[in-house]
Amino acid sequence: MSDPELPAAVRSYLAARPAAGWAAFAADLGVGGLTVPEEYGGAGRPDLAEVAVVAAELGRVLSPLPFLQSAVLAVEALRAAGSDHRLGELAEGSVSATVVFPGPLRLSGGRLYGVARHVLEGEVVLAYAGGALVEAVPSRREPYRTMDASRPLGELVFDGVPARVLGDGGGWERVRDLGIVALAAEQAGGAARCLEAATAYAKVREQFGRPIGAFQAIKHKLAEVHMAVETAQAAVEAAARGELPAVAAGSVCGTAYLLAAGENIQVHGGIGVTWEHEAHRYFKRATADACLLGSPREHRARLAGTLF
Repeated sequence: MSDPELPAAVRSYLAARPAAGWAAFAADLGVGGLTVPEEYGGAGRPDLAEVAVVAAELGRVLSPLPFLQSAVLAVEALRAAGSDHRLGELAEGSVSATVVFPGPLRLSGGRLYGVARHVLEGEVVLAYAGGALVEAVPSRREPYRTMDASRPLGELVFDGVPARVLGDGGGWERVRDLGIVALAAEQAGGAARCLEAATAYAKVREQFGRPIGAFQAIKHKLAEVHMAVETAQAAVEAAARGELPAVAAGSVCGTAYLLAAGENIQVHGGIGVTWEHEAHRYFKRATADACLLGSPREHRARLAGTLF
């Protein structure tokens, strides 16, 4: 069970200090080590309930802070590998980290080779290669320009750099799934924010002498989005408790966010597609998130393979 005061604490902090860096955010609120064992300076939470709460609040404001990759993926990768390396640093937020999943990199003779694209931004790089989890310093980092400027991605090049083996890499699928749950929480938070913005605008924007929210077409749009957001939030809560597969939450929340972000633009009309309005930023984040750890369609395919 998550702390009932946590959502308000995170929201007020982000509102008061929108430009705060990761070190300050992690240290001031203690969110860098929610699942890190207490002996390494973390909170030692046994489930993802509080992780989901923080992720949802970050998603509401399109925060670029590296919570997903550092406090979730990196921490869980180290724990799954049976390593306590850097857990203390990650818990206090003194460093950020990212994770490269199996596929693009090759480990040979204690050295790492290959190019990893579309990698979440992080100071420390943990990578799955050769059946192990390793830490290595890239030969070169290149920023990757994406449609969604609110979540920095990069391309990491490894030209035979020394790699430190941290442990077995066999638990990478579970780490990915925990990341999917945290990302789903972000998506649910962003979708909720889109619904709030669209509803507020529908109450004040008038056409033909009436608020547009009085028209049946707008009511139907908002009702559909409301149902999608409620379903997404319920899916995140169930997945965080381990009662729903991660891919189910990923599918539901990815779809809900795309719907909410698109309808938010539609309700706002012409102003919703202007550069000055925030609506397009949520649509871009929703679109990018739907590709980050798997698309809703890919999640459904994995779920079907499990069930059938």
